Amino acid sequence: MGLKEATAEKHKLAERMPFNGRMFRGELSKKEYLHYLNQQASIFQIIELKGVPHKSLLRLKNVFEDIQELAKEVKDTLPVLKSMERYGVYLQKLTYEQILPHIYLHYLALMFGGQMMKSKVPGSGRMYDFDDMMEAAGTIRAVQKDEWADEVNKAFDFMIEIFDELERLHNPAK
Repeated sequence: MGLKEATAEKHKLAERMPFNGRMFRGELSKKEYLHYLNQQASIFQIIELKGVPHKSLLRLKNVFEDIQELAKEVKDTLPVLKSMERYGVYLQKLTYEQILPHIYLHYLALMFGGQMMKSKVPGSGRMYDFDDMMEAAGTIRAVQKDEWADEVNKAFDFMIEIFDELERLHNPAK
């Protein structure tokens, strides 16, 4: 079974998380999206310290620009979530080779699903901007392996936890 097929179930679960659904429908407030961006910054910071297959993939600068843009209007302190802390501890233990499945998930998500998301989120959405998206995707696809399925599914599990915690914090009545 190919990687896409082996991770399709977790992919659907992540897409259907209420927070993610609200983001896709353009229903997140600036504060909610900023809190999400803070989690993304934590992920990219750890991954990019380990390295990425090509410099065109680097996202941290763009994420920080999005954060700075929204932080001018949102004055609340938005901490890193407990679920993100757990994911961060996990990511920090991985080698470069072991982190590649997480790069596959997070960076391709921005390139493909993220392009639909960009127009629906508060702010400029620089996180979703790639100089040459097809070249950047190709650098991931060149190292991609079907054997990554279990690790990609773990990454989805962490993201599902993060989406769930974001939803509970920002929408406690539901």
